[in-house]
Amino acid sequence: MDSTTGDEYEFLTNNFQWKPSMVAMIYKQRWQIEIFFKHLKQRLKVTSFVGTSQNAVQIQIWTALIGILLLKYIQKKVIFKWNLSNLVSFIRMNIFVKIDFWQWANDPFIKKKSPDKNGQFGVF
Repeated sequence: MDSTTGDEYEFLTNNFQWKPSMVAMIYKQRWQIEIFFKHLKQRLKVTSFVGTSQNAVQIQIWTALIGILLLKYIQKKVIFKWNLSNLVSFIRMNIFVKIDFWQWANDPFIKKKSPDKNGQFGVF
């Protein structure tokens, strides 16, 4: 029985040495791992792992987590209320555009300025 919701669940196992509470705890922990990988796939776009060794998988997961933390930091720091998926898409599309990033992230829809005397454009 779930102590928080009062719902009753039935778990099947072929290990008759474990107590029912142990089976339930293992299943609950497994479910948290499934949610973690779902988050990796959907939000971080980690659809497959480049390497198969433990080290390669850990590096890819850590890199993805660092990336999401940086994006969350940007999302909280800027004035414009970005949806995280939109922020990721706009950054991905403009990754090689030379702009003042923070000015753009605060006000992404300002119009292009006319070129200066050197023919350079300001923030779009």
